[in-house]
Amino acid sequence: MKILITGNMGYIGPVVIEYLRENYPDIQIIGYDTGFFAHCLTHASRLPEVGISQQYFGDLRDFPPELMEGIDGVVHLAAISNDPMGNQFEAVTEDINFKASIRIAELAQARSVKSFVFASSCSIYGSAQGGPRKEADALNPLTAYAHSKVAMEESLASMSQGDMNITCLRFATACGMSKRLRLDLVLNDFVACGLTSGAITVLSDGTPWRPLIDVKDMARAISWALFRNENNGGKVLRVNTGSDQWNYQVKELAFAVSENIPLVTVSINNNAPPDQRSYSVDFSLFRQLAPQYQPQVTLQQSISELKRGLEAMDFTDENFRQSDFMRLNMLKCHMNEGRLNANLRWIE
Repeated sequence: MKILITGNMGYIGPVVIEYLRENYPDIQIIGYDTGFFAHCLTHASRLPEVGISQQYFGDLRDFPPELMEGIDGVVHLAAISNDPMGNQFEAVTEDINFKASIRIAELAQARSVKSFVFASSCSIYGSAQGGPRKEADALNPLTAYAHSKVAMEESLASMSQGDMNITCLRFATACGMSKRLRLDLVLNDFVACGLTSGAITVLSDGTPWRPLIDVKDMARAISWALFRNENNGGKVLRVNTGSDQWNYQVKELAFAVSENIPLVTVSINNNAPPDQRSYSVDFSLFRQLAPQYQPQVTLQQSISELKRGLEAMDFTDENFRQSDFMRLNMLKCHMNEGRLNANLRWIE
């Protein structure tokens, strides 16, 4: 079996590669990535991509169709991957997260790829009142990033699928340790704050809801989606991916970190205007369809692994929000140094 992973050199990709290599040692894994964050390694003893068969570099907007030949499954991770980047590069977000992404799916369909796994997001629920959101509930995307995920899902659903199974994994907010760590994620940010300054400042009033999922459990869900049968969810499946036990208010996450890292204090900005991005999510469909692939990592384990990983890096930068561990900062650094243009294309 031959698997293509787009965007494999980001935060999630190294963990997915490790999981697939450990559990399916005979499969071929092909990587395709533009390389924005390839050098952003975090205490890795080796390059994560030594675990794959071939690595290709290129812009998703220029994906060469011949690379899809002989592919059995696609894991589509490549994207402008959060709200700050999407807001800064709105047109590029549409071009990459939607237009180029649907072309990848069409190329896969035309070449009889059996399985297409799309990394979607629970952020498409936006501001959601009235209890946990189910897959059939109304969507309320509030950002360019969330809008791009909705557009991709809708286009995938309208495709003439042929023999290709399509799975849109609506992931909860990612967290946990990776060989290419991001600190622009809520739990990861709080752990970094706790370790470097001994204080967590919640910029909102702490009441918004966020479902979370550890990156290791994301990898397990991707594996399930790659190999799932059509009888288990249908030709096109949109499924919330996470655990009901991982629906938290932001302030609960801050206090959980303080309980697991000694002497860390928490302050809440009770006078902050409400953050409209608030949603809890119902994960019962995922539990029904994938009982053997349910999240296993606990919140405490995620916090502990982040703590150990950052300590192993001798991480002490209190100004990390201005560092390359924030994906938007890294893109701006590339641009300021003349490596990327305003359309996020490499300058030769």
